[in-house]
Formats: sequence, structure tokens, C-alpha cells
Amino acid sequence: MTDEAALMDEAALTDEAALTDEAALTDEAALMDEAAWTFGPAGPEEAVEAAEGVPAGAAGVPRRGTARGRRAAPEPPAEPLDEAELTGALEAILLVVDEPVSELLLAEVLEQPAERIGAVLDRIAAGYTAAGHGFELRRAAGGWRLYTRPEYAGYVERFVLEGQTTRLTQAALETLAVIAYKQPVTRSRISAIRGVNCDGVIRTLVSRGLVEECGTEPDSGAFLYRTTTMFLEKLGLNTIDELPPLAPFLPDDVEEFADATQ
Repeated sequence: MTDEAALMDEAALTDEAALTDEAALTDEAALMDEAAWTFGPAGPEEAVEAAEGVPAGAAGVPRRGTARGRRAAPEPPAEPLDEAELTGALEAILLVVDEPVSELLLAEVLEQPAERIGAVLDRIAAGYTAAGHGFELRRAAGGWRLYTRPEYAGYVERFVLEGQTTRLTQAALETLAVIAYKQPVTRSRISAIRGVNCDGVIRTLVSRGLVEECGTEPDSGAFLYRTTTMFLEKLGLNTIDELPPLAPFLPDDVEEFADATQ
């Protein structure tokens, strides 16, 4: 009887161990499944370790991954800025830019719709004009930038150019005007319009970043020149179409003279 009781106790212990092992395996499988759900296709050891060591909902825990064909949850949309904060952010950025900045770039940086950015910029520009500030916000070269007002140009010029001799020469200004109104244009045509050789002046304008090559003329193969984005920026223009009409300032026979001397 003693042997029979011992056998029964051993069988009971074996059944209990089996149940314990089965429960442990079940718990481990659940942990691995939860880790795969949370961390994506990580290895079993890493997933189990991560699932055991990270509390649910803890900051920095990755979103549920793509295990079992599930797609990652999309990022929530950015909270819209109120009007005052958006206005202040735009003004702060515009104060530090060194070239016109586009509405699309501003929209990307501030995580706001481009249409809203454009509307707020228009409102800011109108507010500056109505307040009579010494500066204004306007479109230039496809973007937005702050500029001093034309009526204060004399004071600004005196401050900026005091003791400096960086102005363009009269020849350079005349050549730049020809290129601006006739672009794309070859060197020979520029020289014909001005009546003098302009090669050196054109090199100066290119080095200043105001003029650039833009291909060749099909018939002669001569290089063509046009103004650059910097030219628009310096003049405060958005496109070349905003240049004032030139016809009233030209003699009637200028085109015939240029064609005859080519």
C-alpha cells in the first residue's frame, strides 16, 4: 500500500509540473505575442525582454507595429496655432531670413496649411502698410521678405554705404538694364545696343550673382544671359514682369540700330 501511495504522489507531482510548464509556456507565448504586437518584427528574445520591462502606455514606447499585417497608426495632425501665435512666429522667421522664403517652406516649418500662411502674410503686410512703419513685407523672387520703404531709402543708403565704394558703375548698370529687358540675350547684342564692348562688364555682373548664363543661341551658338533670382531680390520684385515699362525711355530707332550693328 505504501508503494502504491508513493506512485500516486509521484504521478500527482508530475501532473502538477506539466500544468506549471504549460502555464509558463502560455505566459511566454502571450508575452511574445504582445511584444510582436507592440514592437513589430523584433526577435523573440528582444520582444519578450521589451514586453517584460516596459510598462503599458509608457512614454517613448513605439506605436504598435506591422505584426500580423497591421499597419502603423498615422501621426495625429499638428494642433492649429492661434492667430496671434502664428503671426508672431512668421514675423520672427522673416526677421532672420537672408533671402525671400516661400509660403510652402513656412507652412512646412510651422506645420500649417499653405493657404492659411498666405492669408496671414497678406494681413501682416497690410497691417505694416496701414501703420506706416519704415519697413514693409512684400513678395519678392517667389517668396516673402521684409524690406525698407522706398521713402526712407536715402537714410538707409547713407547708413549702409557710408565709407564704402561697392556700387555698380554706370556701365554695369546700363548693361544690367539691357539684359533685364532683353533677356535672354547674347553678348554681341548687348554690345550692339550699348555701342561698346561689354565682355568685361558682363563678367563683373556674373561674379556679383546678378546675371547668369542660360544656354546658347540656336543659330550662332553664342551664350545667352539672363538676370538671376538675386537680381529680383535686390530690386524687390517678384517676377521680371514687374519691371517698369521701358518704351517711354528709349529712342524710336533703338531696335533698328541694334539690328543693323549685329
